[in-house]
Amino acid sequence: MAAEGGKIDPMHQFMIEPLFGRTWEIAGYNIAFTNSALFMVVTLGLIWLFMLGGMKRELVPGRWQAAVEGFSGFITNMMHANIGPKGKAFTPYVFSLFMFILVANLVGMLPLGIVPGLHAFTVTSHLTVTGVLAILSFSIVLVVGFAKHGLHFFSLFIPHGTPVPMVPLIFLIELFSFLIRPFSLGLRLFVAMTAGHILMKVLAGFVINGMNAGAVTVAIVSIPSFVLMVGITLLELLVCAIQAYVFALLTSLYLNDAINLH
Repeated sequence: MAAEGGKIDPMHQFMIEPLFGRTWEIAGYNIAFTNSALFMVVTLGLIWLFMLGGMKRELVPGRWQAAVEGFSGFITNMMHANIGPKGKAFTPYVFSLFMFILVANLVGMLPLGIVPGLHAFTVTSHLTVTGVLAILSFSIVLVVGFAKHGLHFFSLFIPHGTPVPMVPLIFLIELFSFLIRPFSLGLRLFVAMTAGHILMKVLAGFVINGMNAGAVTVAIVSIPSFVLMVGITLLELLVCAIQAYVFALLTSLYLNDAINLH
């Protein structure tokens, strides 16, 4: 968190560092268990515990079971609304995608910095993670589209009623728009989480440096910055949920294009 000269380094929170002070070399590549890998494992563990505790299938569900059924029902309804009955087969994937992004975002908001030597790490603040999720979703769309429709899948890029002279131009535009989807999908989540965390860290720096500068600076800088930081933190918690929903929603819409191609 802190950098040289007592200043707050807002980019330090995004550094990927090997844990346990060692790396392994495999096929010429340095392999290490990093803080990013640790928080991904923590995210998966929390999802597993959440699902395990809510899958009791009691006739009168408790709060935990109701929470799990609420999340799963939310994604199921979204898939049915966007795709229809055919979307049921892809509900487990979209649900897993939604839960991983949501929990990873929220874990990154934990105030672990109050413990010396610890700080939370947001895995979705790295384009490599969000990009892999986007490419995986995009690959599933391609596989489903070509498996169900063959070469007719390319008709997705020619809207019905397009004048014949405009077909080549419209095809290229639609194809480019389609190919850019995984980049926009991964970039949207990456930018939202990175920008929010940088802003919170900058405001935290104003608070801390203002408190070290004297009573007048505390009143002018620290207190307003602290109030703004609380508001931005609450907004970032909302963004964590919204970005998970948007990622799952767009994935379901892309799957609809591949499944219900006319």
